[in-house]
Amino acid sequence: MNSITPLVLPNRNRRQWLFQAGCLTAAGLVGLAREPGATEKKIRVGMTPAFLHDQHGLLGEWRDFMADSLRRPVEFVQRDSYRETMDLLRLDKLEFAWVCDYPYLHLKDTVRLMAVPLYQGKPHYRSYLIVHKDTANVRSMADLQDSVFAYADPYSNTGYLAPRYEIRQLGRDPAGFFRKTFFTWSHRKVVEAVASGLARGGAVDSYIWETLAHVEPALVKRTRLVSRSPEYGFPPFVAHRSVAQAEFRQMQEHLLGTGNSEAGRRLLARLYLDGFTAGSPALYDGVAQMMRAFGES
Repeated sequence: MNSITPLVLPNRNRRQWLFQAGCLTAAGLVGLAREPGATEKKIRVGMTPAFLHDQHGLLGEWRDFMADSLRRPVEFVQRDSYRETMDLLRLDKLEFAWVCDYPYLHLKDTVRLMAVPLYQGKPHYRSYLIVHKDTANVRSMADLQDSVFAYADPYSNTGYLAPRYEIRQLGRDPAGFFRKTFFTWSHRKVVEAVASGLARGGAVDSYIWETLAHVEPALVKRTRLVSRSPEYGFPPFVAHRSVAQAEFRQMQEHLLGTGNSEAGRRLLARLYLDGFTAGSPALYDGVAQMMRAFGES
């Protein structure tokens, strides 16, 4: 079968959301002596697309909580593709970022692992294969051959790498397995594409699909979960390697201590997370193995 180049859907809402508070930064969170009235440099925190893409109030609350805790100005920078956030990190335009596990491994020479969210008590998540709720004859990835399939982002593990690896495990070439594929540029939009019938199937982040089931149940009910992948390390918070150790530790301690205050616990509840752990690079060994299967280091 001929190789099919994924069709990229235009993103009509491509934009950068900047969330700024008047009392915090990510590039200098240290307790150094400062002149009275000295201007603090903002902490720039990158956010890759997730269900938060449309939850601006929640991001504002998170930014304010971070700013109050660190006592520095904070700027949340949200892009519309994983690659854009990766490029900002490579250009040293961000001090910290919440990235997918797949980009983390691509950026291993640029960033350091700082903290991993705990979801349902564990630092793990999965890739979910979904179809429209009325699609009764699909029981596995093999049943979607020659159909239209929605991927999230070319740098998403659960929305691109993991489903392609599953097809490889079937002994097939992912490039020619589907009749047509396209990128939606967010997991939420994968759910929308499948729910609307634009795609017969799609691969989505389990955290986002299950969170959407709480915040937009009518949307998720128009889809059906077909299968779950093995567990992968949850998308981590990372620090650029240029960040000083004292700044790294202060931000890490802030994240790990989120659940120690009432405001932090409210924020975690809104994020549908249980907290953060320091984590380990070994959490991402499974993703690294899939990358090697496609010739990626």
